[in-house]
Amino acid sequence: MYVAAMARSGPHGRMAVVLVEMGYVTFTAGLYAGLQQKALGIRSRLVGNATVVLAIPMLAQALDWVTHRVVGGAVPGRATLAVCVFATVSACFHLHMMRHGAFLTGLEGHSLKEDFRRIPRLTARFLMLPGSWVPVMAARRARGIESATAL
Repeated sequence: MYVAAMARSGPHGRMAVVLVEMGYVTFTAGLYAGLQQKALGIRSRLVGNATVVLAIPMLAQALDWVTHRVVGGAVPGRATLAVCVFATVSACFHLHMMRHGAFLTGLEGHSLKEDFRRIPRLTARFLMLPGSWVPVMAARRARGIESATAL
């Protein structure tokens, strides 16, 4: 994401940012994935989902920004925004996969082979989710109109 967002910057600055990012992600990816899986067990599903999609990615991005600042790398606002958008979409995808039993470790998980077998179907379901909201929203709107006319 940083390379795409920083396409107009010079190759030296871009490479430094990418190398710092690769190191940071290498050392922290498993930690954040483990925190996300642990958040699935939060009693309130809404709080668990918000933790997976908002809190953990925000923590990751904040620490990522600090890491870049500590090593002296400039992190342009455009790159930060692009990474935040990507992290949110990625976290939504990860939540969808985990809520359907994929990408989990330990007793809750399946074999890696089984996860890979399920990825295409679960990815298609994830991509179709926004389309499934249209009938739900239309029904809610219709109920709202009906209740307003009954008054």
